[in-house]
Amino acid sequence: QVDRYLYHMRLSDDVLLDVMARFQAEMVKGLGRDTNPTATVKMLPSFVRSLPDGSEKGDFLAVDLGGSQFRAHRVKVFDDGKQSSQLESKFYPMPKEVIQGNGAELFDYVADCLLDFVETKNLKHKKLPLGFTFSFPCKQAKLEEGVLLAWTKHFKVRGVQDTDVVGSLRKALQKHKASFDIDVDVLALVNDTVGTMMTCGYDDQRCEVGLIIGTGTNACYMEEMRHIDLVEGDEGRMCINTEWGAFGDDGALDDLRTEFDRELDLGSLNPGKQLFEKMISSLYLGELVRLILLKMTKEGLLFNGKVSTALLTKGKIEMKHVSAMEKYKEGLSNTKEILTELNLFPSEEDCIAVQHVCTIVSFRSANLCAAALAAILTRLRENKKLLRMRTTVGIDGGLYKTHPQYAKRLHKVVRRLVPNCDVRFLLSVSGSGKGAAMVTAVAYRLAAQRKQINATLAPFLLSLETLREVKNKMRTELEYGLKRETQASATVKMLPTFVCGTPDGTEKGKFLALDLGGTNFRVLLVKIRSGRRRSVQMYNKIFAIPLEIMQGTGEELFDHIVQCIADFLEYMGIKGARLPLGFTFSFPCRQASIDKGTLVGWTKGFKATDCEGEDVVDMLREAIRRRNEFDLDIVAVVNDTVGTMMTCGYEDPNCEIGLIAGTGSNVCYMEDMKNIEIVEGNEGKMCINTEWGGFGDNGCIDNIRTKYDKEVDEGSLNPGKQRYEKMTSGMYLGEIVRQILIDLTKQGLLFRGQISESLRKRGIFETKFLSQIESDRLALLQVRRILQQLGLDSTCEDSIIVKEVCGAVSKRAAQLCGAGLAAIVEKKRENRGVEHLQITVGVDGTLYKLHPHFSRVLRETVKELAPQCDVTFMLSEDGSGKGAALITAVAKRLHNVGQK
Repeated sequence: QVDRYLYHMRLSDDVLLDVMARFQAEMVKGLGRDTNPTATVKMLPSFVRSLPDGSEKGDFLAVDLGGSQFRAHRVKVFDDGKQSSQLESKFYPMPKEVIQGNGAELFDYVADCLLDFVETKNLKHKKLPLGFTFSFPCKQAKLEEGVLLAWTKHFKVRGVQDTDVVGSLRKALQKHKASFDIDVDVLALVNDTVGTMMTCGYDDQRCEVGLIIGTGTNACYMEEMRHIDLVEGDEGRMCINTEWGAFGDDGALDDLRTEFDRELDLGSLNPGKQLFEKMISSLYLGELVRLILLKMTKEGLLFNGKVSTALLTKGKIEMKHVSAMEKYKEGLSNTKEILTELNLFPSEEDCIAVQHVCTIVSFRSANLCAAALAAILTRLRENKKLLRMRTTVGIDGGLYKTHPQYAKRLHKVVRRLVPNCDVRFLLSVSGSGKGAAMVTAVAYRLAAQRKQINATLAPFLLSLETLREVKNKMRTELEYGLKRETQASATVKMLPTFVCGTPDGTEKGKFLALDLGGTNFRVLLVKIRSGRRRSVQMYNKIFAIPLEIMQGTGEELFDHIVQCIADFLEYMGIKGARLPLGFTFSFPCRQASIDKGTLVGWTKGFKATDCEGEDVVDMLREAIRRRNEFDLDIVAVVNDTVGTMMTCGYEDPNCEIGLIAGTGSNVCYMEDMKNIEIVEGNEGKMCINTEWGGFGDNGCIDNIRTKYDKEVDEGSLNPGKQRYEKMTSGMYLGEIVRQILIDLTKQGLLFRGQISESLRKRGIFETKFLSQIESDRLALLQVRRILQQLGLDSTCEDSIIVKEVCGAVSKRAAQLCGAGLAAIVEKKRENRGVEHLQITVGVDGTLYKLHPHFSRVLRETVKELAPQCDVTFMLSEDGSGKGAALITAVAKRLHNVGQK
């Protein structure tokens, strides 16, 4: 009979899955900026961005306003490796005149209670941070402020809605400050649900959901920042207080609400509001049972149809009665006793029926609660892109704790609805008090950590003034390199390349190009057409250079190169032709003519013996002679930077600067012959290969070098050399990042203070990882995956810090590169004697091409430091291959003109 009567309260799994889907849709609505105003589930950001990590410590106060009692707590958190804490509490009644009076009285009462607590615990004269648990829906713009949206749970205090409750508490405390000498700093406003999650999170770091099922009901969880439209920023996570009690206020649950739910709602303090809460929280379940029993009695189904005063009196049946009647182990004795006390004289059948009504009502509550919780768990799992997830739900509330069957039913239904989530339910101990202290402790820890991180990264933040200084110093060093008397000791070598022109479009013919400058070596055949059908066609083959050859003897290196050329000529079927060849050799060379290049010193990990001080063209010719299979006309030895400028110059005659920002860093530009003292002649221009990587080797930029730069330099193949390159080029940025990460880990700010084996490995952090980590499209989850590939097990907070470190290092690199380039374009402007210069820079290099922010920061810096120069950046296509062929072609053209 009861089953038939309460048929609509029994919910199948299909219905629950449907409720779950509806709640998921409401969550999305609440998170969206445009849909939030009309959403019933408000999804309020709590500004709690981190869970406890076990390193919290200190002495904290917490107050808890929201239930039938006001509570004051003192929480001591110990950093003893055992994650222990100590809690002392005192409870104060909440008189009816206070919870239905005005705001000033409420906050004065709170301040009085807190003062009493501080005096009892002998805490006067101490400055203590305070966490304020305020268990009502609030809109927060930061952790320590919250505007009350609406009262719930029988509270009806005038003049508080739409005001900042932290401000009101501070004002009330301020009044007492002078007379009682109390100094309390309100650091965090916390909802009791968030407090529950934080308390459990201290004991179990997997806990990322908080749930309250008591007088009221609510849930919170850690959401990805990129999904929270209401808060600026995409990094990390933030706890969202769902305020799910209002689910259904827009009619979304009308098909599941019964006549009893409607009647209960009409008789409540807030009709039409908090409809989900009214179906599941303990504040209303007793009343729901009363309404059902009253109707059944009126219809003659119970108590012989005799309606007693108790059944007519609102609030007469409470949750404690429902819980007691559901203690099946006691048989029917509890039920009989309670009903008799209420002047209902039940038969055994009546007792069985009433017990059954209680079961159906509380079971429906557990079912609905499980469906909404399952929606949150599914969202968490999808956010993490996991097929299966292990997580913990921190839980509090009288209904869950005291009802004999509730917890078991809830667990069972949740596990049925989300079989791919392994959920642990952890009961919170004084969540609202200890939780507020935990939030405060975490805020305290994060503030201290933020200070340390800022201090670590501060030396990487370069002011405009500092960048101007770098530009001016670079300009001075450029001049030193051009002057005969200072060239020998100059750090920026300003090497003449004997490339005296850029392409004019008449170049044509077949050319070979060799490209040596990294771990790969290329041989190319380049066909250049002139006239109307102007074009460049290229065929190439790539060969690896093994480490043992890079660091073996010079003879072995050049024999390997000639072996590769032979393979290519055979592959192309052109072994018999004596073709003009351009040799891109991307290492510092001192040239006496276009086809003579003496190696100044190896860079980029090369260490072949008997090469430094030798002419590389001669070494190549010797190796060809040794092999004695083919002959080539070596016309030009070319630096990749010059090749880059020439490739872009073929497309844009205004291009007179070449920049490489990749594994290495360098610049070349067309200088007036009259300024190049170390080469005879004053007419025309010549391309100067600056070899600016050595800038600072004389100590002139030591003021901006950090301890990390020094560590990277000392651990490199060429300590004390190429200092500017080591701060700006791709080969070293990852290593700088690694040094900073080690330091932050030692300070206990990363990876739980554990330096993993992989982090100790030099070179593990390649620059491509920097580009990936800093990509704006990459969620933190993917950053964590990259770090995991590197053997670094990171939390969400770790990932944010790593991203920040990468950003600081690469931004500085781009700014320093921009400051150097600004010196060059300013020099070009002065050379031309113009007020305003328009010029193109040909650029190549993976850092410029692939890093998400490097090119933008570089361009902005040049614009800022050389405002009278309008600089266009042009991406070079294959400067070292095509460029070498073009230089060879230009040299042939100029040679022919000279002969004529």
